[in-house]
Amino acid sequence: MSKKIAVMIVAGIFVYLSMYTWNLRTGHLDALSSYTGLDVSGFIVRPGIWASEKVVGFWDRYVFLVGLKQENDELREESALLKRENMILGAEARSAGRLEKLLDFVPPEKWGFSGARVIFHRMGPAGVLATLAVDKGSASGVEADMPVVSLGGVVGRILNTGAATSSVLLITDSNSHIAVIGENNRSPGMLVGQGYGEPLMLRYVNLNAVIEPGELLLSSGLSGIYPKGVPVARVVKVQRSDISLFLTVLVDPLVDVAGLEEVLLLKRTPVSEEDEPGEGLVVRDAADGGEKKAETDVANQ
Repeated sequence: MSKKIAVMIVAGIFVYLSMYTWNLRTGHLDALSSYTGLDVSGFIVRPGIWASEKVVGFWDRYVFLVGLKQENDELREESALLKRENMILGAEARSAGRLEKLLDFVPPEKWGFSGARVIFHRMGPAGVLATLAVDKGSASGVEADMPVVSLGGVVGRILNTGAATSSVLLITDSNSHIAVIGENNRSPGMLVGQGYGEPLMLRYVNLNAVIEPGELLLSSGLSGIYPKGVPVARVVKVQRSDISLFLTVLVDPLVDVAGLEEVLLLKRTPVSEEDEPGEGLVVRDAADGGEKKAETDVANQ
């Protein structure tokens, strides 16, 4: 066994020395090692370079996408903010337009008015009374039964007042009664509500009264609550009955109370002293120091 190992060692040394000597003369082994070494090193390094490029590219794309997402989020927030501002400005512009029109409102003679904002509605089957609330109360001089109108016509009357808010009984409520008269034919009647979403009923119109569909109904002023001549509703349908002494008249209100945002509160202007009947002037008689009462009727002056 030891001889075989020794022979193999000697043979290996001989082969090595022979190849070494041959390589010194030709240089083929050096060239072969250079080519194969480069190929092997390239084979080993190339996957690492590919992986590095993929990792760097992925990271760059990730950072770019993160930045793009942040930019998109900022743009979305800015867009939402601009939309909100635009909505607010649009609402303010529309409100300013409505308020400008309200300021042009001309109240009936001997009546003044003030504006109020609607803060909530109570209508429909869930409401015991068809009402809305406004942002003015007794602290602002609001009193019960004050007429409430809009540019379109009568809305209702003040039902209850608090310090800073008041409730308005709408003309659509069944407890609302308004004395009205036809604009053209001057036929009187009592306008009664039948609930929100239902037409109004004009009662106590005589069978021989002249009233036509499309005719405008104005407040007559007979009830003592509403001033005379304010538009209230428009006639929709007139029916005659053989068993009733009155016409059946269906009427639509002029104002869509569900869309109201501002209303006008009417109030009688105080009577000035010049308009009050005179109580007489006391004139002193310089001769006897007595007093004489001179009755003067300043109301007829």
